[in-house]
Amino acid sequence: QVQLVESGGGLVQAGDSLRLSCAASGRTFSNYAMGWFRQAPGKEREFVAGIASNGYGTYYADSVKGRFTISRDNAKNTVILQMNSLKAEDTAVYYCAKRRSRFPGTQYGDYDTWGQGTQVTVSS
Repeated sequence: QVQLVESGGGLVQAGDSLRLSCAASGRTFSNYAMGWFRQAPGKEREFVAGIASNGYGTYYADSVKGRFTISRDNAKNTVILQMNSLKAEDTAVYYCAKRRSRFPGTQYGDYDTWGQGTQVTVSS
């Protein structure tokens, strides 16, 4: 069974950058699409970015397009979310998720395994 562990969150100022990492256990990581979601206090968990199993297809929420980049290294069982030009509204707990498919989805229910989350706080 795949387990996911996020890292890299923290407190930054508006305009700064952060790099989130998600380390996956297991030998089948390269078979699955991966995604990043976030959840702010009082709000539902929302899709941020997704990447196909081979890394060649990426998808982004409109709110982060042009600022965030998702990538993966299948040799290292890692998926990265590079976040640039951060805004106060990006403040949330960020979750890494695995989908039992080669192609990412944008809905919470598309994913079957989740990490514990990492807090990102952007001060304005």
